[in-house]
Amino acid sequence: MPVAVTLIMRNLLNFIIRYSTWFVFAFYVLLSCILLTRRDDYKASVILSSANGMSAGVYRAASTVTGYFNLLSINHRLQESNAALENEILNLRNEVAEYKAALSDSVEIRSEKRFDYVLASVINNSTRHPRNYFTINRGAKDGIEPGMGVVDQSGIVGIVNVAGAHTSRVISLLNQTQHFSVKLKDTPYIGSLTWKGGDPGIAYMEEVPRHAKFHIGDTIVTSGYSTTFPYGINVGRVMNRIKASDDNFYILKIKLSSDFKALSTVRVIKDVYKAELDSLSNFDIKAEE
Repeated sequence: MPVAVTLIMRNLLNFIIRYSTWFVFAFYVLLSCILLTRRDDYKASVILSSANGMSAGVYRAASTVTGYFNLLSINHRLQESNAALENEILNLRNEVAEYKAALSDSVEIRSEKRFDYVLASVINNSTRHPRNYFTINRGAKDGIEPGMGVVDQSGIVGIVNVAGAHTSRVISLLNQTQHFSVKLKDTPYIGSLTWKGGDPGIAYMEEVPRHAKFHIGDTIVTSGYSTTFPYGINVGRVMNRIKASDDNFYILKIKLSSDFKALSTVRVIKDVYKAELDSLSNFDIKAEE
């Protein structure tokens, strides 16, 4: 035991000797502050104000760092809340449509919840190629299946292409091979939305009838004519009209609502009726053959 104490004392002495210069410096700084402030209230207030300013700066920096991480958590909770609210809107729209059908045709109303959202984060994204894809951190174990529509807080962004166990690949709207059924909001006019490359904020609505009435700034939404996207999800706004090769139709230039260069949090749409509707579509195709 005495040997251990001796060793500790020796190490402590060596430490003091090694950093003796700093100890002397700190002692003189402390002594100077005491002498300056003992008989001079003004200098004391200046030193205290400076110390408080430095402390405030440190606290502000610490608050900024912790606030950033808190914002990430808050943003995630807000996204979940938004997803829940949008899901309610989708289901309410579906119920309203069924009530209208019931009033006109006297059919039985199914009140079950049809649509649901799965919240996901984008972990890889591209916008520079003719055929763009992005990857999300949700997969088959989360209920994700190929063919499901994907949206962000502003509008549609793609369709699930491949679903792994924990991640999925999504065909971006910015893919020249894809076409989306859309319509001019509050009108019966349907068209096909496609991206032609170049600007990731611009797409084109084709096959718009020549007699269709519209204005610059009108809203384009999903048509609901597929199990991928329900009716009424935002797509973009009309920028101008382009003459098509067929004189019976127009092409509308559309400013997309979503910022594809900043995709971060998205929602995958699950349609309870999808399997049933797809099987009916396949049955019709086989019957025609």
